[in-house]
Amino acid sequence: MKILMLGWELPPHNSGGLGVACYHLSKSLALRGAEIDFVVPYTAAHPEINFMKIHAVSSLTPLERNNLGVYDSSRTVVNRELPDIPGGDHNIRTIQRRYVDFVENFVSDTEVDVIHAHDWLTMEAGVRAKELTGKPLIVHVHATEFDRSGELTGNPIVHEIEQTALLMADRIFAVSSITKSIIVHRYGIPADKVEVVYNGFDPAHFNDGYTYDEHTYRYLESLKQEGFTVVATVTRFTVQKGLSHLMHAAAKVLEQYDKVVFLFAGDGEQRDELIDLAARLGISDRVVFTGFVRGKLWRDAYSVADIFVMSSVSEPFGLTALEAAHHGNALMISRQSGVGEVLQSIFRFDFWDAELLADQIIGLATSPALLGEMKRNIRDEYARLSWHDIASQCLSQYTRAHVGAVV
Repeated sequence: MKILMLGWELPPHNSGGLGVACYHLSKSLALRGAEIDFVVPYTAAHPEINFMKIHAVSSLTPLERNNLGVYDSSRTVVNRELPDIPGGDHNIRTIQRRYVDFVENFVSDTEVDVIHAHDWLTMEAGVRAKELTGKPLIVHVHATEFDRSGELTGNPIVHEIEQTALLMADRIFAVSSITKSIIVHRYGIPADKVEVVYNGFDPAHFNDGYTYDEHTYRYLESLKQEGFTVVATVTRFTVQKGLSHLMHAAAKVLEQYDKVVFLFAGDGEQRDELIDLAARLGISDRVVFTGFVRGKLWRDAYSVADIFVMSSVSEPFGLTALEAAHHGNALMISRQSGVGEVLQSIFRFDFWDAELLADQIIGLATSPALLGEMKRNIRDEYARLSWHDIASQCLSQYTRAHVGAVV
């Protein structure tokens, strides 16, 4: 089967979980005989990818791509129509125009069986490819505009792009039941058109010779030797992630138990706000901000932590939770996060309930036995989430969509 895969990023040039999911899904599909052409908006080397063809839409670098404001669409997307002629200015809509143009030219010269578009960034190109070829369109929703805006209204233009693509799609993949519910109830899409396709996890991917360097977080390691518990989050600093609620929970923890330190690993538009909030709450000495992390620093952040918190207001899935579990963390996941649908050995809380979150953190920090049990149990669970099984599920849905398109 020949698959035209439309995505916005791939490792090692990803800024979040979207690129990781695209990489592992594509690799598992390729192992099952699929021929994949993957289109990205930038030009860069992908040295670990030899199982599919990668096509660059523009000469944009990954760093320039990151600066387009993908996760801040309220300010960067102001026109519904794509520009007729992409100009020299790099903004999200001109790059999407180039992306659509590339896909139009590609499908005019290359036969494909299925078009698989990931998130709103590539949906317009996916719809155009379907119009030109008549081939089935799979729209894979890793996040909606409702998620990215933190349950706020979001950008109406992006909503319209999502709505159009969801209506045009032959099949829709949602990364969790939470996401499926948004698609059905907020966008009015029939439930039988939406398939829940969870993300998986590949422990072997982390067998790359990595060893944790205790010097990276020497200060935190010294605190751990004194009996401190490290509570970490590794994420974008944006309203979607509920980090202000986590900061308030941190303050409540430290009012009652002082041997806890909080690690905020990442960056984003809320960085200064969160630093200021920690100062106003009087806990700056117990909150460590790393800035943006990737590669070894990203994994060191997991390795130094005892507890990983996902405090998202609306998280379609949340691959970082599985990565944290792999590195020996106990998990505390908001009930608004899809990853909680496939895990049992976790603590759950509503993102807004700082009181409950604080109680749960104190409970783990003061009970080494409970903390150790949760770490052991979650390792047994995440390892069962296989990308190979998910690829088989996708191939089955491709066939179903292809038959439906022919009929």
